[in-house]
Amino acid sequence: MSDRNQARSLLKMAFKDFKALRAMRDRQSFDDEIFGFHVQQSAEKALKAWIALLGIEYPYTHNIKILLQLLQSAGADVEDYWHLREYSVFAVQLRYQDMGSSDEPIDRETAITRAEEIVEHVRNLIERGDQP
Repeated sequence: MSDRNQARSLLKMAFKDFKALRAMRDRQSFDDEIFGFHVQQSAEKALKAWIALLGIEYPYTHNIKILLQLLQSAGADVEDYWHLREYSVFAVQLRYQDMGSSDEPIDRETAITRAEEIVEHVRNLIERGDQP
């Protein structure tokens, strides 16, 4: 699979997680751990699509910080996406345990906006064929 095709495939999967987020606004129906997992997955897959677009092999990790560092090392401007690191916890720790009542609930509208920003950014890169 070419780098661009792989990037498109990953972005398609990122968009599926993003689509799920938009349907998960109801806190009573979807707990934060489930919602947060889809934020993380959407961001992770979009970042991996960006990495693939650059022709770099992406690591098998759920750690968004590592993916952002790899992109930054390749010369990509990731400054607007560092806030996505906070969602890494939903791919590992909070995937298997309860957040607890003392944890701050996720601001769902902000999370949806952040996920949309990275998915749309990578979609635009793929469509334009941009590379750093």
